[in-house]
Amino acid sequence: MEPQRKHSAALHTCYPCRRTIPYRIYAVIHTCGIISLMYHHAHSLATAGTTLTTSLLLIADVVLAFMWATTTCLRFNPVHRTEYPKRYLAKPKEEFPKLDVFICTADPYKEPPMMVVNTALSVMAYDYPSDKLSVYVSDDGGSSLTLFALMEAAMFSEHWLPFCKKNSVEDRSPEVYFSSKSQYWTDEAGNIKTMYEDMKKRVEHVVHSSKVDTRHDHPTIVKVLQSDETDIMPNLIYVSREKNRASPHHFKAGALNTLLRVSSVMTNSPVILTLDCDMYSNNPRSPLHALCYFSDPKLNPSLGFVQFPQKFRGVNKNDIYASELRRPFVINMAGFDGLMGSTYVGTGCFFNRRAFYGPPTNLILPEVDELGPNWIADKPIKAQDILAWAHDVAGCNYERNSNWGSKIGFRYGSLVEDYNTGYRLHCEGWRSIFCNPPKIAFYGDSPKCLIDVVSQQKRWTIGLLEVAFSRFSPITYGVRSTSLLTGMAYSQYAFWAFSSIPLVIYGFLPQVALLYGVSVFPKPSDPWFWLYIFLFLGAYGQDLLDFVLEGGTCHCWWNDQRMWLIRGFSSFIFGSIEFTLKNLNLSTHGFNLTSKVNDDDKQSKRYEQEMFDFGASSIMFFPITTVAIVNLLAFVCGLYGVFVWGEGLVLELMLVSFAVVNSLPIYMAMLLREDDGKLPKNVCILAGILTCFVVVSGFFVLK
Repeated sequence: MEPQRKHSAALHTCYPCRRTIPYRIYAVIHTCGIISLMYHHAHSLATAGTTLTTSLLLIADVVLAFMWATTTCLRFNPVHRTEYPKRYLAKPKEEFPKLDVFICTADPYKEPPMMVVNTALSVMAYDYPSDKLSVYVSDDGGSSLTLFALMEAAMFSEHWLPFCKKNSVEDRSPEVYFSSKSQYWTDEAGNIKTMYEDMKKRVEHVVHSSKVDTRHDHPTIVKVLQSDETDIMPNLIYVSREKNRASPHHFKAGALNTLLRVSSVMTNSPVILTLDCDMYSNNPRSPLHALCYFSDPKLNPSLGFVQFPQKFRGVNKNDIYASELRRPFVINMAGFDGLMGSTYVGTGCFFNRRAFYGPPTNLILPEVDELGPNWIADKPIKAQDILAWAHDVAGCNYERNSNWGSKIGFRYGSLVEDYNTGYRLHCEGWRSIFCNPPKIAFYGDSPKCLIDVVSQQKRWTIGLLEVAFSRFSPITYGVRSTSLLTGMAYSQYAFWAFSSIPLVIYGFLPQVALLYGVSVFPKPSDPWFWLYIFLFLGAYGQDLLDFVLEGGTCHCWWNDQRMWLIRGFSSFIFGSIEFTLKNLNLSTHGFNLTSKVNDDDKQSKRYEQEMFDFGASSIMFFPITTVAIVNLLAFVCGLYGVFVWGEGLVLELMLVSFAVVNSLPIYMAMLLREDDGKLPKNVCILAGILTCFVVVSGFFVLK
C-alpha cells in the first residue's frame, strides 16, 4: 500500500509518447534511405555529364538530411506530463513561495495600453496569496500613456480582484470577461463592467488625443502603483529604465535584466513569471501547475524553468498563416522535454530565480549581494532607500563592465533573447519542464496579414543565425555542453534559415528542367525513382502524423507546411541576407516591434474568410511570387510534355504539381482578386521579369 500512497500524493506524473518506439524504428529505415540517396548522388557525379545539376541536388539533399536529423532528435524520447494543482493547493498558504511577474511593453501605439492593463490585471487576480504576488511592468518606451493606463488599472484592481475571487471568475482579463456572451450579469457584475468601460474610455481618450513619441532617450522611472501593505492587494510596480543612444540597451533582454535587478531590491521572489504584454492569463491557477514541479525535491536542485505553450485567440478555423506555431510550441516541446527540457519561448514561463546566477553547482554572484538570489528583501517597497536603490540599478550604465547578459540574467548577443537564454541555461546544466495543462494558461494575439507574419519571422531568423554563428553555436558548443541529441535539436532552430537552400533549388531547378525537357530525376522504371517517392512520403507522412496526434487537423497541417514554404522564400532568405550584411558592417538591424493593433475591419474580414492578405508592396514577396509563376509555367509545359516525353519527367511533374497546389492563394491574389489584400501590381511585374531571368539562366545551368 505504501507505493500507492506515494503515487496518490504526487504533484505530477510523466509518461512517454506511445509513438516513440515506432518512430525510432522508422528513423533507422529513413536513415538507410538517405544514405542510399547520397550514394546515388555520388555515383551520378562520378559518371554523369551534368555535374552542376547533380551537385545542386546533392547540396539540397544534404541540407534536407541535416534538418530531418535535427527533427528526429526531437522524436527520440517525447514525453507528456500531468500536474495535480489541487494537491498543491491543500498546502498551508505560508508554504507558497513569493512570485514576481515581469511584463514587457515598448510602444503604446503598437501595444495599446489597455492591452497591457488587461494582461496585468489578469495575473494580479491569480488564485494566489496576494501578499506574495508582485507584478512589474517594464515600459521601454517611457510612455506617459502606459503609465496613466496602469495608474487607472491600479484603482480598478481594488474592485476587480475581490470580485473575481468572490465569484470564482475564470476569465481574469476584464476585456475577455465582459466581452463574453455566455456570462450572466448580476448587479455587482454590471457595476464592475460600468467601472471598466469608464476606465477604458478615459485611457483610450488620452491615447487618441495625445501624440507621444516612443522615446529613445529618457530617465529612469520606478513607481509603486499598488502595494501589499494591507495583505489584500498584490504589488504593481511600473519601471521605465534609463535609455540613451550612447549606451547599448540590448532590447527585450536588457529590459528583463533591469526588472530582474529592480525586483531583487524590492521583493526578490524565488519564482519569476515572464509575459509579453499581449499574453493575458487564461487560467488563474497556472502558478500552481508550475509549483507542482518547483516543489519536487527530486527536480528542484536543477530545475531552471517551466514553460507553458503559446496559444493565440482569434486564429481563423484552419489557421492559414500557421499562427499557432504548433510545431515549435507544442510538438517539438514534447521532444525537448524528453531530453533536457523545453525551450524558452519568451512568454508564459516560470523561472527559478537562482537559474539566472550561474550553473546549479556554481553560484555566480552579482556585483552586490542585494542583487543575488539569496538576498532577503524584507523592507517595504515604498521605503525611500529601496526606491533609490531600484532607481540606481535601472540606470543605462549600471551593467557596464559586469557579468549581466553574459553570465548573469537574460543573455545578450541575439535578437531572440528567449531562445538564446533558454539554450544557454541548458548548456549550464539547468533542466526545464514543458507544462501543457488541459485549460490553456495564456492567450495572446497573432498577426492577421502575411507581411506581419514574415517580417516577424525574419527577425527571428536573424536572431537565430546570431546564435548559430557565435562561439555558443548549438552544433559545437551545444553538443559538448549538453548532449548530441539536445545540441542537434537546438540546431534545428539555429540553422532553420538553411532550409531556404533546398527550397530554392527544388523550387526552380526541376521546373526549368521541365521547361527545357531535360530530366534531373530518375524515370519510373528506374528503382531510384521509388526511393525519392519513399523519402518524400515518409517525411511528410510522419510530419502529418505528429501534427494530428498533437491535436491538429489535416487542413491546418496543410496550411502549416505551406507557410513553411512561404517562410523559406521570404523570412529565411531576407533574414539571411540582412544577417550577412550586418556582419560585413554594411547594414545594421534593430528590434522591429510587431504591431498588436488590428483596427482594419476589412483586413479582419479577409482573415476570417481565410484569404491571404499580402497588403502593402514588399520586396519579401518577390521570391514567392516568382517561384509560383515559374511552377505554373512548368506545370502547363509538363502537361503537354506527358504526351511528348512519356514517362521521362514524371517526378519533375509531380513536384511541380505539388508546388502549384501550394501556390493557389498566390495565383488568386495575382489574377482574381480586386480587394486591398491582393498582390500589388509592381510585385507581379517585377516577379515576371525575375521569372524570365530564371528561365534564361536555367538554360546555362542545364547545358
